[in-house]
Amino acid sequence: MRDKKPFLAWDTLKTIIYAVLLAVVVRTFAYEPFNIPSRSMIPTLLVGDYLFVSKFSYGYSRHSLPYSLPLIPGRIFFTEPKRGDVAVFKLPKDNKTDYIKRIIGLPGDKIQVKKGVLYINGKPIKRRNIGHYLFYDLQGRVIANGMRFMETLPGGVVHEIRENLGDNGDLDNTDVYPVPAGHYFAMGDNRDNSTDSRVLREVGFIPRENLVGRAEFLFFSTNQSSSILKFWKWPEVIRFKRFFQGIN
Repeated sequence: MRDKKPFLAWDTLKTIIYAVLLAVVVRTFAYEPFNIPSRSMIPTLLVGDYLFVSKFSYGYSRHSLPYSLPLIPGRIFFTEPKRGDVAVFKLPKDNKTDYIKRIIGLPGDKIQVKKGVLYINGKPIKRRNIGHYLFYDLQGRVIANGMRFMETLPGGVVHEIRENLGDNGDLDNTDVYPVPAGHYFAMGDNRDNSTDSRVLREVGFIPRENLVGRAEFLFFSTNQSSSILKFWKWPEVIRFKRFFQGIN
């Protein structure tokens, strides 16, 4: 009688290979998980949020592939991002680092910030003051006391922004940024704490090829005050109310 162990081992190995291949295909062409390590998109995204990004939203480029393998020339099946999309892109400076910001400027736009107010093509964007906010660190200390605004972008996207340095921070008064063809201009919702397209030497304009995908929804969130392995602390560590929230 033949030993069944080699056949069982091969079946197990095949199952693992198929599972890995399926995961790679889904991650490359459908949805990829990301986590938020910085405060630049507060209040839309918080440090410790985990989200899914749709890879098919803007078509595919080499940056859709693992390790940005140069197998896709330019961009294929392209769909233009919409103003207001929260998008993941590869930092143009190194083509490796993942950034997530809100698309503010489209090709041909002229973007400027004056006294904290965003201008697109010479027109001020409506923002409505909705009051003060306090932001605390993990020890409960207040680390920000600023203003909250609801900003309405051309096209109808309404989202909250934060200004914790008033309207005279380093990035609250800028030159005019003419967005080149095939490029985009992105900003963080936490306007005074975001290194974004306003900082040309660090981020600048985002080439179409560098778009990775559109942020769709949160699937997990933790305030990182303790290890999630300590299940008895889950009620104070895990932000259950943020699970499966859409990202606008």
